[in-house]
Amino acid sequence: MSSELLDVFNAHNGVVCCVGAGGKKTTMFHLAKAHAGRVGITATAHIEYFPNTLDATNYIGAEDDILEAIRNDASSKAIAFAKPSERFGRRAGISMELLQSIKDENRFELIVVKADGARGRLVKGPAEHEPVTPAFANTVIPVVSVKVIGMALTDKIAHRVNQISKITGLNEHDEIKPEHIARLLSSSDGSLKNTGSAKVIPLINMVDYSEQETSAREAAQLALTMTDRFDCIVLAAMKKDQPIVDVISR
Repeated sequence: MSSELLDVFNAHNGVVCCVGAGGKKTTMFHLAKAHAGRVGITATAHIEYFPNTLDATNYIGAEDDILEAIRNDASSKAIAFAKPSERFGRRAGISMELLQSIKDENRFELIVVKADGARGRLVKGPAEHEPVTPAFANTVIPVVSVKVIGMALTDKIAHRVNQISKITGLNEHDEIKPEHIARLLSSSDGSLKNTGSAKVIPLINMVDYSEQETSAREAAQLALTMTDRFDCIVLAAMKKDQPIVDVISR
């Protein structure tokens, strides 16, 4: 299972960034747990405190201190690192310069990065400054929750409703359909924003029931007709021990 998860998300090595909404952190932590080698876990945007269930050494501090701590730690299999934040319950993201230094020094086989925020929503459209994805990312995983299909577009489930409207053609309070998720996933202003030359592997998450699988499959198949930027879309329930439901390819 561990190998399958890493295969599916092209996450055996390099820098893997998760963007979007509806399971970024869960996906990151799953990948970190699945990897047999040394893994770094971090963010270029604000991130909640790393959970106790994440089996990783934590380094929270100034960037010079983080780099020094990682250099001096030869024993931890997984290291989670970020800067302090004045926001309650949050850590601040690290700079591209620090991420580049850590990558260049080959301190980890895999680095997983949360590259934007969604305030706990299930779908989002990126703002002008988002996502904060490094040009050297090997893989970008845009995430969206299948649960939004059939729901009304409101700020209760969506982060940056206006952006989603521009990308999908939806108006606020309109019903979200598979075609709208497909437009979001395939848009250069949506899920493909700032992906550069990285391999893109979208994830439609929270596929817990057969009805959700049907909707997710429809959205994935439509998205694949709208862009050639990616060749497959993963359907999954990332909170499960066996998370992969299916991989929809061309």
